Amino acid sequence: MHQNRSPEDKARLINALAGGWVADAASLGLHWLYNSPRILEVGGQSPEFLPPKADYFKGGLGYFAHEGKKIGDVSHYGAATGVITDSLLANEGKLDVRDYQRRFRNFFGPGGGWCGYLDNPTRVTLNNLNVIEQNAIDEALKTTTAHLTDQQKRVLVQKVLPYTRRLSGDQLAAPVRTAIDLTYHETDVQEAGVHITETIDQHLRPESGADDMQLPAVSKLPPLVACYCGSDRLMEVTEAAVRVTNHNDDAVAWAKCAARLLDHLFRGDSMQAALAAAEAEAPDQASLSRAQSGASLDAVKAGDTFGRTCYLHEAMPVIFHILTHASSYTEAVRANIQCGGDSCGRAWIIGPAMAAMHGVGSEHGIPLSWLVRVSESPAILSDIEALVQYPQGL
Repeated sequence: MHQNRSPEDKARLINALAGGWVADAASLGLHWLYNSPRILEVGGQSPEFLPPKADYFKGGLGYFAHEGKKIGDVSHYGAATGVITDSLLANEGKLDVRDYQRRFRNFFGPGGGWCGYLDNPTRVTLNNLNVIEQNAIDEALKTTTAHLTDQQKRVLVQKVLPYTRRLSGDQLAAPVRTAIDLTYHETDVQEAGVHITETIDQHLRPESGADDMQLPAVSKLPPLVACYCGSDRLMEVTEAAVRVTNHNDDAVAWAKCAARLLDHLFRGDSMQAALAAAEAEAPDQASLSRAQSGASLDAVKAGDTFGRTCYLHEAMPVIFHILTHASSYTEAVRANIQCGGDSCGRAWIIGPAMAAMHGVGSEHGIPLSWLVRVSESPAILSDIEALVQYPQGL
């Protein structure tokens, strides 16, 4: 059973998803600068949408990763969010792990569309996908009973791989036979090709991710949660999506915490209720409770206390602190940048959460002037609008 969304729900989801893109782009200029005094010196009280420059990192601890990027561009986190968005759009709002893996590999791998920094989970995932596929090929060739020459084996593998990378199950046999028939008319060779295809298909694994518990595990969640918010399957699909890039139990646990947070906010619950529900999913509830204490927003102190790096056990308390105490989207994004470190990674939870609460264009929402500064914003917003038209993935 599928449930159509109300106009109010669609509007909230559009605002929330836009909030992630804006917060990432706003943070890029000072991303991975860890020295908060240097951030204040460079960006002052309005550190958003600065052009990425290596000079900012002189005299401060950090890593300049975004050479060649310009104002309004998003980080590799945004690029990965775009990949899962494309996959969800292609599958009517449903998670198809095989399709997601293929698009991830095509976009970030050799000859793909991404030009920029590759984080550890992405690099390891690309390698794992190659290894998984090669192991499947080896198993297929090992179990083939037809008498094939080495050349025939190579040619058959070359012919079937384009199909195993985009089709599965009963979809494979007919087009593979047609492709093989262009070169080999013999029935036994064609059947051997079908066997190779089906064996490869059966041995491709959905858990292709790195053993890594950093922010890429959660940064791509907003479009997935938007498709499955309110669904009993949300935790299931969250784990499946996370293990594509981060095959790590702690990463999955923190991702479920983040997904629960967004799920409640995307359905219109209060920030307090959403944080409480998410905290119950967290592998370290005590740190989240401490992060929410205090009477005022102090993201720099939160970074000093919990850490500023990409690891989820550092990032999630900082996220919870900012969401607890920030009163507007602008205040939250600026606080996140001023905290320093992996601001772009944290932006993909902070931005959607605050935009779900406060919308676009209001005193507390996403400033319209920020929205239009995001590179390729018309295409991004068009995809967001298309994604929320699908019924919830129940």
